[in-house]
Amino acid sequence: MLTRRGLTDPPRHHPRRASIVIGHRGAAGYRPEHTLASYELAARLGADFMEPDLVVTSDGVLVCRHEPEIGGTTDIADHPEFASRETTKMLDGVAVTGWFTEDFTLAELKTLRAVERLPQIRQHDTLFNGRYEIPTFQELLDLRAQLSRELNRRLGVYPETKHPTFFRNAGLALEPRLLEILWRYRLNQPDAPVFVQSFEVTNLKQLREAGLRTRSVQLLAASGAPFDTVATGSGPTYADLSTPAGLLGVARYAQGVGPDKLQIIPRRADGTLGRPTTLVADAHDAGLVVHPYTFRAENYFLPVDYQTSAAPMDYGRAIDEQITYLHTGLDGLFTDQADISVIARAECRATGPAGWPVAAGAASANRGR
Repeated sequence: MLTRRGLTDPPRHHPRRASIVIGHRGAAGYRPEHTLASYELAARLGADFMEPDLVVTSDGVLVCRHEPEIGGTTDIADHPEFASRETTKMLDGVAVTGWFTEDFTLAELKTLRAVERLPQIRQHDTLFNGRYEIPTFQELLDLRAQLSRELNRRLGVYPETKHPTFFRNAGLALEPRLLEILWRYRLNQPDAPVFVQSFEVTNLKQLREAGLRTRSVQLLAASGAPFDTVATGSGPTYADLSTPAGLLGVARYAQGVGPDKLQIIPRRADGTLGRPTTLVADAHDAGLVVHPYTFRAENYFLPVDYQTSAAPMDYGRAIDEQITYLHTGLDGLFTDQADISVIARAECRATGPAGWPVAAGAASANRGR
């Protein structure tokens, strides 16, 4: 029988698990995201996993981009030969105008070059604008194998299937393409250094039914619902999935959850960091690992009490913030600056568990947002 621990009870203690560092879009804090240069730098800075977001081309090739719309992450607007392909599409219920990967062949995409997505915050990264291609997932897997040999450690990949309902409706389903390449690279095994993640539920269930043998992770959000729930008018919201009962349901088809970090420790009304919810312990009770997103070093992304100046692009107390989060028992975290997270993990191990109390009402208030 499922029981609910009182929010003011002492925190539950689970065996400490080795936390992994996941290079979010590679080393997105130092290089334009989703480029081979970004992934390689993440690995060299100590990341255990490199995280590609997967979208697909018109000729069915999986490529690494944050979204199917690529106007903000490439120089496509500077290519007059592609001007006529700018269009508006409904992407998960939102009208988006730009250029979409599914309207281009791989050869056409290879004529483009990546640019920094957040130039106002990460002006340093703009030094590398125009220097790197859009990589395929296969190219990333080849890089993973090369770096694993060179660095003498087993690097992992953490692919996300982006907007699977959107691509399925376009006749370019992501699932069979992902499964085929994982099989081909002998990575579709339970012990492979692979996590497959998605914000949708149906997508992960269908992958499992189709033969996915690697670990998978249900991504969560502080509000809203998976788009497959929205599209069909039935299914769980993210709040539903984040309850103890919802997490037990997730454990039937996945091995972990990837929540927004504010679902782990929310912020107070004044922007300072609050107290942890019960989400980590609830997920561990369900047998799930917890890998929240996204940790970044700039003041712009940090709680007010971890900022160091009024300049949004300046680095704040990012190591301290990550140590605070790691003390909640996280099994890993998504980070734009892997070297910072490696240091935070080492310092967390050295200081031991912090024994966070759980503030009354914190979990329910957070999950209702």
